[in-house]
Amino acid sequence: MRRIMNEYLLGLKLENKAERTIRTYRWFLERFFSICTVPLSLLTADEVREYLNHFTKGKKERTVDAYLSALSSFLQFCLAEEYIEKIVIKKRWRPKIPQSLPKYLNELEFVRVKIAAENMNLRDRSLILFLLSSGCRSSEVSNLAIRDVNLENRCADVIGKGNRERKVHFSEECAVILSEYLKTRNADGIDPLFLNNSGQRLKSNAIYYITRKIGKKADIPQSLHPHCCRHTFATNMLARGASLELIADELGHVNLNTTRIYARILKEDLVTAYQNKMG
Repeated sequence: MRRIMNEYLLGLKLENKAERTIRTYRWFLERFFSICTVPLSLLTADEVREYLNHFTKGKKERTVDAYLSALSSFLQFCLAEEYIEKIVIKKRWRPKIPQSLPKYLNELEFVRVKIAAENMNLRDRSLILFLLSSGCRSSEVSNLAIRDVNLENRCADVIGKGNRERKVHFSEECAVILSEYLKTRNADGIDPLFLNNSGQRLKSNAIYYITRKIGKKADIPQSLHPHCCRHTFATNMLARGASLELIADELGHVNLNTTRIYARILKEDLVTAYQNKMG
């Protein structure tokens, strides 16, 4: 079982899945199969359901859904590799979760974050500006090399989900601060764009920590994380009149329906503004 699980997790890594996702899937699968003594090829739907009930008792619906996603993804891999003959997870097991709107910074919070970043070192300031003005995922930023970035044209070539390449753009302010940051380093084009304090590539978890730290300094009510920066970029683009197609291209969305959720945000904001003014 351990060998098959490692094959699966390696496949996720080669597909450029987020490190956080891989760690979560590994944690759950290891726990699941530590108590599941039935050979993989002999697992039945009833047995899987019993084990899932054990793990998900008292858990929130989103947690249950995450566990099901991890196990379902693993079993799909096993089916493709002919370790099993059929999928033993039923679609009806998934809890019905209402689609929540992405968390993003409003205008005031956006300004407060930028002001707080002015007191940070050049790396952290250029990092938060890049996240806010490019809409990149933390893993995409982590994987960037200096040669991937064109400061003059304010664009960068990133590798997104599914190893898909795309070009993203960033603000003039970000380009200026990023240039100042790179002047502090004796670096080659193949070197990572952002380094940690040990001179190694800045990983996704460190990017998450830095954004949270800036959010706390800005004293905003919500937790600031890389995906919040991504959602802020998308909502700002939409509010300024950008088309959903353009936003999808910048974010690397394959399905335009994924991008349409930002139109819902704008619509609800307009309704709220109307209600505040009109009562």
